[in-house]
Amino acid sequence: MDSNETNRPLTEVPVEQTAENLVSSPATAEENNATYVPKQTKEEVIERLKEINEDACNADKLELDSLKQNFYKLHKAEQEAARKAFIDGGGAPEAFVPQTDDAESRFKDIMSSIKEKRSAVQAEQEKEKEDNLVKKLAIIDRLKELAESPEDANKAYNEFKKLQQEWNEIRLVPAAKVNELWKNYQHYAEKFYDIIKLNNEFREYDFKKNLEIKTHLCEAAEKLADEEDIISAFHQLQKLHQEFRNTGPVAKELREEIWTRFKTASTAVNRRHQQHFEALKEKEQRNLDEKTVICEIVEAMEYDTFTTFQDWENKTQEIIALQAKWKTIGYAPQKMNVKIFERFRAACDEFFKRKAEFFKSIKESMSGNLEKKKELCEKAEALKDSTDWKATADVLSKLQKEWKTIGPVPKKYSDAVWKRFIAACDYFFEQKNKATSSQRSVEQENMALKKAIIEKLNAIEAQETPDEDAGNTIRELMKEWNNIGHVPFKEKDKLYKQYHGVVDKLFDKLNLSASQKKLSNFRSNISNKEGNLYREREKLVRAYESMKNEIQTYENNLGFLTSSSKKGSSLVTEMNRKVEKLKADLELILKKIEVIDQSMKEE
Repeated sequence: MDSNETNRPLTEVPVEQTAENLVSSPATAEENNATYVPKQTKEEVIERLKEINEDACNADKLELDSLKQNFYKLHKAEQEAARKAFIDGGGAPEAFVPQTDDAESRFKDIMSSIKEKRSAVQAEQEKEKEDNLVKKLAIIDRLKELAESPEDANKAYNEFKKLQQEWNEIRLVPAAKVNELWKNYQHYAEKFYDIIKLNNEFREYDFKKNLEIKTHLCEAAEKLADEEDIISAFHQLQKLHQEFRNTGPVAKELREEIWTRFKTASTAVNRRHQQHFEALKEKEQRNLDEKTVICEIVEAMEYDTFTTFQDWENKTQEIIALQAKWKTIGYAPQKMNVKIFERFRAACDEFFKRKAEFFKSIKESMSGNLEKKKELCEKAEALKDSTDWKATADVLSKLQKEWKTIGPVPKKYSDAVWKRFIAACDYFFEQKNKATSSQRSVEQENMALKKAIIEKLNAIEAQETPDEDAGNTIRELMKEWNNIGHVPFKEKDKLYKQYHGVVDKLFDKLNLSASQKKLSNFRSNISNKEGNLYREREKLVRAYESMKNEIQTYENNLGFLTSSSKKGSSLVTEMNRKVEKLKADLELILKKIEVIDQSMKEE
């Protein structure tokens, strides 16, 4: 081999990787994650480890890593299930203590045994490598002597071939010395060939045989470019490189050509291998980004806003959904994979800790709530036989509203205390309904009259162009409506909605003002209102005075503003608009007061 091939930089020669080198490289770890996904139970993992332990020195590191990963994935899933059951049963997350797992102890014992055996084998291999290094250095020294003794070259040919055979039979050496040894060996082997005085028949036969071997190696390397399993292709290429190194030189004029062909094929495989792991790296980064977003969602929980059982239940379902989503996302980059999981677990633990604290505080307040509800039950029971229908109905209604403001009670008392309370209320209202049955017949008559008015209004609304007297007719019908008494309570809202629906449509059709609508609605409400009209009038008078003061304030502020700037002009316009609206509202209030005054006179 000429000096061009002999003295190439080491970067052109792929570094030999032994089995030990490969299993500890980052690429192999990724290969493990990407291609080996066992589906076993914990006991099946342990049984497989027992089999491997019988021949631990030949154990596959990839399989061991996968078995270990699968075991702890199952182990962790069991612990998470136990932890969830503990928390669902009312336990605090920080108080959870996992039970001792006998399977884990057996798993660790077998793994330790395998590790010890493999360590012993590895120590022997390391010693063997050092011994092989010494042997190969001795071979190189002898080749150097042969190459520097041209007068004895022909006689030394048989010894040279024997040294070549010895070299090829020596396998493992320290990885750091592989390239240097190969370079020196090739250098002196080629130097020996260049000076040897063999006849052409021996020389050409040797070169031809080496060319056939190297051509076969080139073809094998070229086929690896189409290998589906990129990792396997890369590993096979390392073996081809070892064979290429151990094969002697070819004819001087063919050395550059055969080396270029082999290097080109190697480059294609190495490029695919590199692209494969770059793609994995990008995917892992995307996985990290997705997991980071999930962490941020959990960390951003606004705990102060969770004030009810349902709030916490809704958020718990969100957390469970995020945990399920997390499991569908692959690995993050190795240096961040554990950190991002610990971040997510810490955020989830914080949520369930806060939830446990909330439920603990709720339990403490439930007893007080139960006593409050019992007091309401006693009050309702004391009133259930009353015949002061209106006053008692008002009191019971207030008790029912108060009931809704009281928080939850212990679940085992919830139904009983509610049934007790509602039974007292229902009894009173049933008696009231019986006593007021005569009133109901009047209400039924009133309902019929109001339905008739609605039909008349619908007939007017159905006209494409109402006649000129339609407005007067509508007002008469509205006045008639207001003079009709109460209707059954259950029908009140329905009729009210139908009535005002058609009135609003008629107002729109007849272009009646919004103030007229409000005033008409107010008349309707006043006529159906049970209570002190005087109190309503006082309320309107207070509103009137408040609006007057507000208008005065706006007008005073307008005196201090200037419209010279664009912003000032906009502010002045807005304030003027508010003042006009307030004045319109003020006029409406005065008319409402007049309506009340008229109603009070009629009474």
